[in-house]
Amino acid sequence: MGGLTANADATGDVGGGEATGKESGRLEAAFLESAVVPAWVHGAEGMGTRRVCQWGIVAGSALDKGIEGSGDWVMALINSTMLPLGTVAPDFRLPDTEGRLVGRDDFRGRQALLVMFICNHCPYVKHVRTELSAIGRDYLPQGVGIVGINANDAVAYPGDNPGKMREEVRDAGYTFPYLHDESQEVAKAYRAACTPDIYLFDADFKLVYRGQMDATRPNSGLTANGKDLRAALDAVLAGRPVPEPQVPSIGCNIKWKVGNEPAY
Repeated sequence: MGGLTANADATGDVGGGEATGKESGRLEAAFLESAVVPAWVHGAEGMGTRRVCQWGIVAGSALDKGIEGSGDWVMALINSTMLPLGTVAPDFRLPDTEGRLVGRDDFRGRQALLVMFICNHCPYVKHVRTELSAIGRDYLPQGVGIVGINANDAVAYPGDNPGKMREEVRDAGYTFPYLHDESQEVAKAYRAACTPDIYLFDADFKLVYRGQMDATRPNSGLTANGKDLRAALDAVLAGRPVPEPQVPSIGCNIKWKVGNEPAY
């Protein structure tokens, strides 16, 4: 598993190992020194010590189950694995929120294919969801195929189940298919690790960009603008090389089923 990352610009005052909560009673994030979890993380003053579930969300909390209004919570963050450029898009065929199967080869003949591993309740996805919707509206008419894929364990995290995904399509205004990777095998094939995790392929399904949508983060006071991803999309459509550097995405871990965790 890739290392968990303390990202000060994303979360403010953070560190490795145990994290002490702020007096407000809300932890923005706690970063573990290694990917060996479960772990113990100290909560905010008055919370005592709370058990952290497999990927860092407080076990049994509302956020753990993908429910709004969770109150105090602890979140483990991780960077994308940065799949090698030139990798051919792994095949997939998954149901959308209406039960229709959507596959990679449905997008042959498009100018590009954008595959995004997202979910419903991660604060990092919530931060960019309006911009995700705008990118769909702006680039679908230009011949870009776009799919969102939710690979979270929907049994342990019912806030990410297909019914809630259908609501998210409506509420976020997504115009692209939002697919359910129930087996999590597609996420593994892409070496997806976090939400959002973004992959842009050219017309030949070769990877040309993977990384962050932009440099904004939740609670940064900045609105997501999609700068990095839009620059990559514009370059592909114009037949130009994608700008460097490519910065890894960061977000909540994909919520793997127990026993199904990937080796990367």
